[in-house]
Amino acid sequence: MAEDGEYRPSSLGEVGFIHCSDFGTANLPANIRYRGRTDLVLLEIDPAKVGSPVRWEDGVPPHPEGIWFPHVYGPIPHAAVVGVHEFRESEGGGFRLPDSLAHR
Repeated sequence: MAEDGEYRPSSLGEVGFIHCSDFGTANLPANIRYRGRTDLVLLEIDPAKVGSPVRWEDGVPPHPEGIWFPHVYGPIPHAAVVGVHEFRESEGGGFRLPDSLAHR
């Protein structure tokens, strides 16, 4: 995260928003883009603390099943992050929601 207390990934400048997922979709982009990675975490964000518009839209690129994802149209302040969860591939392959989030 940036030292100014906000998360500003390159996607914010490139496409105008930060890609996010909900509990039911976090595994989808991870299984497409991050297979084999062992350094991933999920940041749990309180939308009420973001301070920027959050819009539910098609993925970029759009998901074949028409699933929508939350996009944050501005930086995410550190104060909006209410949890950090390890995100690992399962033994059978593929990412799944960690136990710390699975029962919500």
